[in-house]
Amino acid sequence: STISRLWQLLPEGKGDTGTALTLLGGSMAALGLWKWLGRKRIQRKMEEARRTREEGMKKMAKAVQQFREQVNHPPWDAILSLPLLELSGRLQEGSLSPRTVLYTYLEKALEVTQQTNCLRHFIPECEEQLREIERRTEKGLLYGIPVSIKDHIGHKGHLATCGLMQCLDTVMEEDSVLVKVLKKQGAIPFAMTNVPQSLFSYECSNPIFGQTLNPLNPQRSPGGSSGGEGALIAGGGSILGMGSDVGGSILTGPVNGILAVPCALGPMARDVDSLALCMKALLCQEMFQLDPSVPPIPFNEEVYSSSAPLRVGYYDTDGYFPLPPCMRRAVKETRSALQAAGHQVSTTTPCPDPQGVPSLAPRNIVDPGLKAQVNSCKMPRLVKKLLALLLKPLVSACPSGQEQGLPGVTLVTAAQCHVPKEPRAFPVPPPG
Repeated sequence: STISRLWQLLPEGKGDTGTALTLLGGSMAALGLWKWLGRKRIQRKMEEARRTREEGMKKMAKAVQQFREQVNHPPWDAILSLPLLELSGRLQEGSLSPRTVLYTYLEKALEVTQQTNCLRHFIPECEEQLREIERRTEKGLLYGIPVSIKDHIGHKGHLATCGLMQCLDTVMEEDSVLVKVLKKQGAIPFAMTNVPQSLFSYECSNPIFGQTLNPLNPQRSPGGSSGGEGALIAGGGSILGMGSDVGGSILTGPVNGILAVPCALGPMARDVDSLALCMKALLCQEMFQLDPSVPPIPFNEEVYSSSAPLRVGYYDTDGYFPLPPCMRRAVKETRSALQAAGHQVSTTTPCPDPQGVPSLAPRNIVDPGLKAQVNSCKMPRLVKKLLALLLKPLVSACPSGQEQGLPGVTLVTAAQCHVPKEPRAFPVPPPG
């Protein structure tokens, strides 16, 4: 113990116990002071991040107000009602200006985040990007389209926080590949959206920027980890957004070096045609040159536009991890919808061999690091259930990372993830 170690350092004699206790008390006081100073430092960083966000929102609100004063009766509602394909067509032909469209969505995004806290930060450079595309002679496929991006998608000069305090010191030195391609195609990234702490959550809340609410029902969560994007798009504050699942090569993630589970990155919108237009724009030569991990296969318009019936295979179990009822129901409803549309739907299995995962390693040729996992797949389901019952008390008795004093580990309790019964008001300035 600490007292025993201190005792060994002291000479023999009277008062040794008192001296040891004095040293112990001083050490504990110093430790307490060190922890207190650490918490204060963290608190200052979070307050600075919130202050920067609020200043950015005030700047955007002021810009929107100035635009309103310059343009009499801008067609806000008419623009917000346009689907992406029609909006893009109007921008391409020149009947709508990128400037009007951008400020329309800036104002709407301010309104939506006031209700939901879906934005992490506005991107002031959107005005610079606007001026840049207005000078262009060639228009990209996304010319003049305002685009929102998820927190961890790198944008030059901005943070990619992943909802973590440790990322508040790191400013992106250049745009991510995705942002570069979007700008090349004429899109205007205008806002970064909120995410859950570490991204690994079905919620959308972090201790820096707070909790994001569902715009359709504030009693519910918008989900995660792209919850900020979902809330902004569902509330009408963005017509096209960029979300992701897990974390990957061209993005910033909470954990470096995850190569075995690649990132699923893609557009988010309110209809399929919008997603198709975005994919046409992204699958371009610029993308293939900047990111060698993307296969150089352009969007196949012929296949997308074809009305020929498709043959679709599906499954609702892989034989190892049974689906919950809600997901099984979603698969069933999708199957029915495809059949009603005239497509051929048939069941399939992820692995043709009933042995599943073990069959992928014939003759027991398995990497040592995977042997335990493969052997667990070979066990009968009954044995797995019995082991789960036996091991559950041991797992629940293990202390959390925070209780063990591990650095950088934050304990998030169920109470912290609770959605409030009443909608909260967030300190965002009104646009008008």
